Amino acid sequence: MSPARITRDDLEAKLRQVAGELDDTVEGARPKLLTGAVAAGIVVVLLAYLLGRRGGRKRSAVVEIRRA
Repeated sequence: MSPARITRDDLEAKLRQVAGELDDTVEGARPKLLTGAVAAGIVVVLLAYLLGRRGGRKRSAVVEIRRA
């Protein structure tokens, strides 16, 4: 008994099926990824602000004015 030959149409149909499932998965995960990316961006900006503020305090000179 010889196995049936795989045709180009069979391959294209299977690839379309897999690609369709992948598109559905990506569309389902997109809102979560977008929310995560926005949250990560806010954390990075906040961290940069706090580190810059701390660095500015460490390096700032204290000027004392005396009147004679």
